Amino acid sequence: MSVVESVLGPIDSSKLGFTLMHEHIIGAAAGIPQAYPELLGKGYIDRIVRELKQVKQAGVNTIVDATTFDLGRDASLLAEVSRKSGVNLIATTGWWLEMPHILGNFSIDQFTELFIREIRVGVNGTTIKAGILKSAADIGGVTPTGEITLRAVARAHLQTKVPIMLHSYPFGQVGRSQLAILKEEGVDLKWVKVDHCTDTTDVEYLGWLLEQGCYLGMDKYPGTDVAPNFSVSPLARIKTLKALIDAGYSSRLLVSHDACLVSTLLDTAPAQVKEAVNQRNPYGFLYINKVVFPQLQEMGIAVKPLISMCTDNPRHFFEGSG
Repeated sequence: MSVVESVLGPIDSSKLGFTLMHEHIIGAAAGIPQAYPELLGKGYIDRIVRELKQVKQAGVNTIVDATTFDLGRDASLLAEVSRKSGVNLIATTGWWLEMPHILGNFSIDQFTELFIREIRVGVNGTTIKAGILKSAADIGGVTPTGEITLRAVARAHLQTKVPIMLHSYPFGQVGRSQLAILKEEGVDLKWVKVDHCTDTTDVEYLGWLLEQGCYLGMDKYPGTDVAPNFSVSPLARIKTLKALIDAGYSSRLLVSHDACLVSTLLDTAPAQVKEAVNQRNPYGFLYINKVVFPQLQEMGIAVKPLISMCTDNPRHFFEGSG
């Protein structure tokens, strides 16, 4: 057992319960919730609380909010909606987007200290502490500024033992480069999960990642209609998960949706786009419970390993005991 920092304070890892390991309460940009909350829509806090209460009633206990500062993280809002809904929320520190030119050239150690402060002291001038670290590399691979933040995440982890999630681009097998850098920094990969692995059906690549000792974030259900990810259908994503379970990897898989309750991107999209998204996933954070797990059971997967992926696996990940 170990202590995990939620936005309402530390909780024992054994108390996490059914956990979704990669979601977004808000998707925006840095400072939007604080400076321009109107852009999030009327009554957006009530909308979030209503959705989270439904999720809680369906048996979800904990959600990792994968929103970094540059994606519009609002720690005070996370604490408010967690308190009102009863869902444990875990906040993220680290970085996602490319560094804007205006930031100049900060060092690895400078970012390391920022991330450590958000873990040990608090986020945005609050006492709300981050419980997980995040770095990203996408279609362009590990860029120069992406390497700075990735190495900073690694060094912050080594000093705090807070685990790491990696936004990764599986089509280009970018996880190979990300894990190589983490190894150079001395990170034990049992503390790492490589996310967005349902964006590929390349089980050989996914197996290679698992053999390095990390976890896989099977966290894009049902997926999106945005190229190139649309080429992997919802059913293909489920079949990939089954293939990994059949191969004996169920204890290293962390499932989720990478969905967003309030999004400036979706909320301003044309009506037909919103309708398409809603048709593709009418269940929000419950799609896994209502669609993915039932289909896996129809394919012959027992209930126990499915529940274990959302209860035992998150606990082991946060404990570094995998």
